Amino acid sequence: MTHILTSPDGTPASRFAFGTMQFGGRADAAQSAEIFAACRTAGITHFDTAWVYTQGHSEEILGRLIKGERDQLIIASKVGYTGGAGAQNMQAQFDTSRARLQLDCIDILYLHRFDAQTDLRETLGWFAARKEAGDIRYIGLSNFAAWQVMKAQMLGAELGFSTDILQPMYSLVKRQAEVEILPMCTDQNIAIAPYSPLGGGLLTGKYTTGGTGRLSEDARYNSRYGQAWMHETASELSALADSLDVSPATLAVAWAAAHPAAPMPIISGRSAEQIAPSLAALDFQMDAALYDQIEALSPRPAPATDRLEEQELGA
Repeated sequence: MTHILTSPDGTPASRFAFGTMQFGGRADAAQSAEIFAACRTAGITHFDTAWVYTQGHSEEILGRLIKGERDQLIIASKVGYTGGAGAQNMQAQFDTSRARLQLDCIDILYLHRFDAQTDLRETLGWFAARKEAGDIRYIGLSNFAAWQVMKAQMLGAELGFSTDILQPMYSLVKRQAEVEILPMCTDQNIAIAPYSPLGGGLLTGKYTTGGTGRLSEDARYNSRYGQAWMHETASELSALADSLDVSPATLAVAWAAAHPAAPMPIISGRSAEQIAPSLAALDFQMDAALYDQIEALSPRPAPATDRLEEQELGA
């Protein structure tokens, strides 16, 4: 597994990352500063943003907040969500991201999503050149299927390219990554930083009590997490959390982090108060019995071969 380290002192990345997608959006500059301070107090060293987040305000705010302790932090951003994964577009976005963050080197740079319209050799060649030049330290891929990652690995062998870290979606209600992505990362020594461990807020339990948020306000999130069984899982997780006198958000994040592939979940939120239960998962003790109990609250995805009888037998 690639070990993501700070520079120059080589401190390992924190077990969780914090995603700043809300900075400059639902969280204004003052709230963002409070969130950042809460994360640092909890020991978070890994902060994730993207060129496309909040029209650039996320990167700008994060850039101001990290001044004074840059060398103790790992900063990740992403390019290529819009405009494609051609070298010219990625370079333009990367240069803008560096200016917003006030950084010459961004520790982790992800391709935000797979681009079927661009020759992957061009994309990978640009990433490899940026790493060789010292503009980035780790190369990441986001929202890639397992076959797409392995295609990158195969072509990368010719280009001096190797994927260091992958950012898939993963939570108790989005478990597809368990089938091929997480085992592939273990096999290929790729670090894993999964996003949305709270299922877009569904697993906080607030929607079971009539609360509102992205799932009720954003059609994309409503579609992503709109299936009835997902809401039933969230309700059952809340009931279990009540019996343990802990927040369901704490259980959800701790469960995602406890997978044998050792992922580093990306937590997020719009206030220091909102992220407190997720930060509490850093110290939560998830034993094997509780892990299995939580796992049973949602359907296990079918194996890649679709041989369900072997899954049932533990093969």
